[in-house]
Amino acid sequence: MTSTPFDPAPANWQRRLPGLITRQVRINVPLDHRNPDDERRLEVFARLVSAPDGQDRPYLLFLQGGPGCESPRPSLAPQVPGWLARALQDFRLVLLDQRGTGLSSPVSEPIGAAEDQAEYLSHMRADEIVADCEDLRVHLGIDQWAVLGQSFGGFTLLHYLSMHPESLLASYFTGGLPAVGRGCEDIYEACYRALAVKSEQFYRRFPQDRERMRRLLTLADEEAIRTPNGDVVSPSRLRSLGHGLGGSAGAARLHYLLERDPGSRGFRYDLADALPFGGRNPLYTVIHESSYADGVATRWAAARTLPDEFRTDPTLLTGEHVFPEWFDEDSSLRPWKACAYAIAEQNWPKLYDPDALAQTQVPCAAAIYANDAYVPMEYSLQTAALIPRMRTWVTSEYEHDGSIASGGAVLGRLIALAADDIAR
Repeated sequence: MTSTPFDPAPANWQRRLPGLITRQVRINVPLDHRNPDDERRLEVFARLVSAPDGQDRPYLLFLQGGPGCESPRPSLAPQVPGWLARALQDFRLVLLDQRGTGLSSPVSEPIGAAEDQAEYLSHMRADEIVADCEDLRVHLGIDQWAVLGQSFGGFTLLHYLSMHPESLLASYFTGGLPAVGRGCEDIYEACYRALAVKSEQFYRRFPQDRERMRRLLTLADEEAIRTPNGDVVSPSRLRSLGHGLGGSAGAARLHYLLERDPGSRGFRYDLADALPFGGRNPLYTVIHESSYADGVATRWAAARTLPDEFRTDPTLLTGEHVFPEWFDEDSSLRPWKACAYAIAEQNWPKLYDPDALAQTQVPCAAAIYANDAYVPMEYSLQTAALIPRMRTWVTSEYEHDGSIASGGAVLGRLIALAADDIAR
């Protein structure tokens, strides 16, 4: 289930990129931090980044969205991630490849029995990621660091705040304040409502695209829509193109895809690139629902809660909703089918402790996007109310990717909010 990452550079080797000094770090961690008798180990990779004149600044750990996506590879020309330059004004940065991703013993192909695969992947959630963060912090000799959590990274940060507030200088959430104590059904129902609104907004902006989508859905129902490798794209998978509507440039990208001839080579390749769930990051699909599971089993919650209006109007698009039939349709996901079904029945432990959150004195700031397609605003505000030193900024100016799209403006505002430098 894992592969050994290849890296020709020795650990702690320092390299210079234009305007940046970077150093890579690898540590060995338990697969199961809760079980000292489990001898299985993983390697975790992180990249330390600083400005040339910033090597005495405090550290900011970045927790990437996902689950199952590695941290961005830093660059100032072009700037990646979009908030990098702003972060380096105040901090040295720690870019962690969360376990199972990137250069951290990545999950690649399933090996062995499905139940063994599912047990292994059960250790890829926020709780174990936070334990890795603590091991890394100690390894680096850092007493406290600030943490920035984007989307799923914010979910992970909230667990961090529940378990180890003493390690945190400040907590910054961007589109990542999860519901606490809610069932997956509540969350998915709210996300469907958001996608229905975004679908209608999209069709009002591009009126001709509703009929184009309807024709594509008819072709998909006839198994006439295929990716370049020959996989059939079903109507439910085609509708997942709505995932892009949750980002700042997603509507334009979808429009340009729909204007292509569905029989063309360009359409097939662009479609494959736009479909959000696939084999490149299998964790993102296989354990996706578990990221919402605060003490419950998910049992294909997104499929179970599909609203009647989505059943009667197939042009309404879906977002971060995984459907079990995709594990039959997509050849890159097919090897994970039995594991995914086992994961769906997994009874997950609770991730968040409301009592601990109510006691924490860590300065916190959260950007809550009013029209967020993936993290419902109403539940984010309820969670924010649990945390005494949480300051929130509710905005409709940005979509879920506002931290990147804003070029650092969102992060800058959160840093100021947490420091009480500006009014609410």
